[in-house]
Amino acid sequence: MSSESANENCLGYAARDPSGVLSEYKFSRRCLGIDDISIKITHCGVCYADVIWARNKHGDSKYPLVPGHEIAGIVKEVGSNVHRFKVGDHIGVGTYVNSCRDCEYCNEGFEVHCVKGSVYTFNGVDTDGTITKGGYSSHIVVHERYCFKIPDNYPLASAAPLLCAGITVYAPMKRHKMNQPGKSLGVIGLGGLGHMAVKFGKAFGLRVTVFSTSVSKKEEALSQLGADKFVVSSDQEQMTALVKSLDFLIDTASGDHPFDPYMALLKTGGTLVLVGFPSEVKFSPASLNLGMKTISGSLTGGTKDTQEMIDFCAAHEIHPMIEIIPIQYATEALERLVKKDVKYRFVIDIENSLK
Repeated sequence: MSSESANENCLGYAARDPSGVLSEYKFSRRCLGIDDISIKITHCGVCYADVIWARNKHGDSKYPLVPGHEIAGIVKEVGSNVHRFKVGDHIGVGTYVNSCRDCEYCNEGFEVHCVKGSVYTFNGVDTDGTITKGGYSSHIVVHERYCFKIPDNYPLASAAPLLCAGITVYAPMKRHKMNQPGKSLGVIGLGGLGHMAVKFGKAFGLRVTVFSTSVSKKEEALSQLGADKFVVSSDQEQMTALVKSLDFLIDTASGDHPFDPYMALLKTGGTLVLVGFPSEVKFSPASLNLGMKTISGSLTGGTKDTQEMIDFCAAHEIHPMIEIIPIQYATEALERLVKKDVKYRFVIDIENSLK
């Protein structure tokens, strides 16, 4: 182990205020600890979380703010106690970089649900009191526990969106047994999360129906993503035709929408999992009680599920649909993301554009 990286300046892009405009920013990463890995970032996915905190939508942004929690790269240095990774390995980092490592959830590999609160990859307060800075940067230093192996044959650009968009849908799909071939899955919303839910659903052998308000997405849903059906959710006739036909629904839509019409589509004992963040969730008790249905929430996933998902994607050649951009385009990418003008995830080419 060398301490070469201790004083090395890190180059990144940061928001300075709630305008969310990103510009070049130099800062220092922490010294490499014995359990740490220093990672040269090659790619970083652009998530709606980047918009939220860059623009201070929750009122808790700490500027200058370096976004990015879908990080892929190459190991450039390891601490003396690191055994799972070596220099040159392909590696990923997701939405959190620390946790207590001692509670029941950490012990079960559900660190994202740490009792004391997991430390977010950016805009979080780490155990040493410093503010975390994310993947819109040249390198990052992370404890080995929160790093993931990316197989050499899986493109780093494709791996980045798996670390948030991918795991956000994969984890609840596994937990609620949405991996039973022949069962039927409905996916509400076709964005970064929704398109991954379709891909996982097909890989699990499910019959997949996409629900969207945008009829323009029909062709892509059916021909490129392989969905079996496409339903315009505002069309009452199409919705009524599917009443009591689905085993599972995964709701990725963050815009406000009614829930009762979707609950009606579930078979007896069916499950709806919410992974989006609408401003409210409202449904009739009868929608839940009649037919003993379940509604559940989920938030990314633990380290065990995340590594399993990456390996699953590599084994089944599942790749997110991405648009690769230079870091200089990041502010415009955030604006396009707000307008839902992306198919289906922006990935920043850090390695070739951040100089």
